[in-house]
Amino acid sequence: MSKRLRFLIVIALIAVSGVFLYPTINWYFFMPDEDIELAAGSRYELREYAQSTAREALLELSELAQSDPDAPVPDEYAYIKDYARENYRLADREIPEQWTARDVLLAFRNEREAFQTIERHHRQRIERLKEMRSRIVQLGLDLSGGLSVTLEADRDSLAERLGQEPTQEQLTDAVDSAIRILSSRIDQFGVTEPSIRKQDETRILVEIPGDDDPDRVNAFLRGRGSLNFHIVDDEVTERLIEYQRENPDWSPGEGGEPEFVPAGTKVVPYVTQDEYDIDRVVRYIAIKEDVSEDGLSGQHLTEAQVGRDQLTNRPVVNFMLDRGGADAFARLTRDNVGRSMAIVMDDEVRAYATIQEEIPTGQVRISGFSQEEARDIATVLRTAALPVDLVVMNQQSIGAALGAETIRAGLYAIAVGMALVVLFMPAYYKGAGLIADLVLILNLFFIVSILSVFNLTLTLTSIAGIILTVGMAVDANVIIFERIKEEYRLGKSSQAAVTAGFDKAFWAIMDANITTFIAAIFLSQLGTGPVQGFAVTLAVGIVCSMFTALFVSRLIFDFVAEGLGRRKLSIGWGL
Repeated sequence: MSKRLRFLIVIALIAVSGVFLYPTINWYFFMPDEDIELAAGSRYELREYAQSTAREALLELSELAQSDPDAPVPDEYAYIKDYARENYRLADREIPEQWTARDVLLAFRNEREAFQTIERHHRQRIERLKEMRSRIVQLGLDLSGGLSVTLEADRDSLAERLGQEPTQEQLTDAVDSAIRILSSRIDQFGVTEPSIRKQDETRILVEIPGDDDPDRVNAFLRGRGSLNFHIVDDEVTERLIEYQRENPDWSPGEGGEPEFVPAGTKVVPYVTQDEYDIDRVVRYIAIKEDVSEDGLSGQHLTEAQVGRDQLTNRPVVNFMLDRGGADAFARLTRDNVGRSMAIVMDDEVRAYATIQEEIPTGQVRISGFSQEEARDIATVLRTAALPVDLVVMNQQSIGAALGAETIRAGLYAIAVGMALVVLFMPAYYKGAGLIADLVLILNLFFIVSILSVFNLTLTLTSIAGIILTVGMAVDANVIIFERIKEEYRLGKSSQAAVTAGFDKAFWAIMDANITTFIAAIFLSQLGTGPVQGFAVTLAVGIVCSMFTALFVSRLIFDFVAEGLGRRKLSIGWGL
């Protein structure tokens, strides 16, 4: 491979790594604390912030327009001028040269439209912050805190499933199985390094680093992952809709079911998501209880994936039923052609539609979700139903387990260690030591960019893995330099010494790193929590250190020896 091609590969990798690393650097060093706090809020907090901010902005602009119609738009509301300018353009009106509060308000048909525009602006801004937050290196529970959730197994629900009071052994097995399923769900939801452990016989403690969004956590704690199909009682539902129209504040939990709802029919909420992806009850509908109470629950699902509707491009959840589930579903659809069927998840209707024909294949598609919710639903269904209902007893955001002073001391120790290595290499190996320092910095750059790409969580054990790979990267350079010095002492030219030195050091470096890499892979697969974080970081670091030591260092030495025509190498004292 020519030097030019190798140089282009290195430049391309540096550029790509810089793109991947930019969100992390921008987030931790340049992002205002207010924006970081907003991005960490829940969807409910997002909605409250956007709506309250929009109300305040609209009120201030209205008061300003009334008190001084010629007053310019305040700088904090300059963004509204862009929306106003677009409305003026669409209405074919003359765009003002100097925007006033009155001009901005006249761009909208009414206050409601202005309010919705301002609210949408703030909602989209926070959504962009949340999206940026999902592409950075997260700090672990010991560095930045996170969520602590205490769950308790519902003994009554387990008794209902077993048909008898559970024994202690059955309860223990159910809780242990729930822990395994929760671990699988959390991994698939992209939350790294969770800590899940039993507190006692019925309680589970879940600690999740780097994520203090309760809505995101509730996604993988979502009920049993139950999915049932029920036939809608269309006649009762029509009467129920009229009843809700006459009694807008009514709900089954407070007012009870109306008298016209017959036995064997159940009133459940039909929910959809608003623009903040928050479930809201649209209305209540009546479903038949005895059609599929548990005949098509999560136990009959063999696969669940997220797809797209070809006509609407909306997210859909496609899943397969096993033989028993497919037969039951075929029977259900065959016997109820022309009637409405509701898709019920955890006692909430997520979608319902008219059955057009029998569906005999067991391939089912459900829609009516956002992309994120569809992905979460598919994950819950794919990882099986929880064997016992888990009740959230306590859920709280917690601070870092280590104090700020401890973290500062740890970072100081890392910086001092790195500085000593950086100073030692050129002091002992002269010019070659400077090359080693450059390669070492580039190695760290690649490691952190890869961690950022995969949104991995950084803990103190992960930092330990990075430090270990730094030592291994320096060790690889030491082996190479000593080999080159040996060849140089034999009277070879600088170019020949570099070639022979890298060739003879290659397998010694490869053997050492490959064996460590194999151990890191096994640790990452078999370990959990901090052990897994250490192993993943170590594996990434090994790959990066081998690339920088054997590829980048070789490129720089070849450039010095061949490109610059240096007859003497600056690689040590006494040479």
